[in-house]
Amino acid sequence: MATLHRLREVPRHLLVCEKSNFGHDKSRHRHLVETHYHNYRVSFLIPECGILSKELKNLVMETGPYYFVKNLPLHELITHEFINTFVKKGSCCALTYNTNIDEDNTVALLPDGKLILSLDKDTYEETGLQGRPSQYSGRKIMKFIVSIDLMDLSFNLNSKKYERISWSFKEKKPLKFDFLLAWHHTGAEESTMMSYFSNYRIQEHQPKIALSTVTELPCPVLRSSALRGAPEEACSAPELLDWLGAVFSHAELNNEPNNFISTYCCPQPSTVVAKAYLCTITGFILPEKICLLLEQLCRYFDEPKLAPWITLSVQGFADSPVSWRENEHGFRKGGEHLYNFVIFNNQDYWLQMAVGANDDCPP
Repeated sequence: MATLHRLREVPRHLLVCEKSNFGHDKSRHRHLVETHYHNYRVSFLIPECGILSKELKNLVMETGPYYFVKNLPLHELITHEFINTFVKKGSCCALTYNTNIDEDNTVALLPDGKLILSLDKDTYEETGLQGRPSQYSGRKIMKFIVSIDLMDLSFNLNSKKYERISWSFKEKKPLKFDFLLAWHHTGAEESTMMSYFSNYRIQEHQPKIALSTVTELPCPVLRSSALRGAPEEACSAPELLDWLGAVFSHAELNNEPNNFISTYCCPQPSTVVAKAYLCTITGFILPEKICLLLEQLCRYFDEPKLAPWITLSVQGFADSPVSWRENEHGFRKGGEHLYNFVIFNNQDYWLQMAVGANDDCPP
């Protein structure tokens, strides 16, 4: 009965909402984007728009590439050549593919050169590395977190610390994973990573892009100054986030009595827009690419537009070992960690950050 009760429990979720202006000196928008590393889906919605500008469409088409490497030994990510070629130059991210954070060993490389390992108890003990228990292990510790600073290691590759880690990955407990990798370095050849890992099974991928126009879309009425909403005047930030989820899922928003799939309807007050442009990018997307997209969306209102606001939503990989920065991320019942910008025509914005049960409060 206790197990059944736990299964029926609604897991805790955290939603942080804040408002600011892109022109403010203390605006956190860029920092929050840059420190959310492992992104798999980016979506933006533009009400009262039927076609993208050339600049915005070009930016969407230039989101990739990213790479998939099969059975890559973990020691390849700590070599002097890899650190000098990718970690020290530009922004490099890596994430194990098709691994479950709550069951399997998972690894993530962050752009600042931190290599994060989430290991089960047996693997952790076999590696002989120093780490800490996962904060979501419960009474019986079954997962451990190991953090390795590749930038620090690179300063002294003859140190005992580097030798111990290298020996652990090469001989004591050799680990291999399927990896997703992405690298951004201005002026570098895109083929660099393909040639570097040519001895392994590597594939180059471009993100999948879905473009669509939604007609007669009920939209909530928003006021940039009213984050909590206003009775009969404006909807709140949480109501807007629920509505976006329904739009991205292509759910019906009219709550018709014969609709047994969705009973959701647009929050009130609302207005119906003749058309709205929806773009969704799916892949392994670096924070730098999202920063460029956010900047371009902010310029959307440089010329007068009918739309009072637009949105940019970003979802992280459910099985990433971290959410923001080095904050430990778990799965439990959902694994969600995401954020959403509502960009208003006066350059005010709302920022919504959401995580699931096994996460710290968003930064």
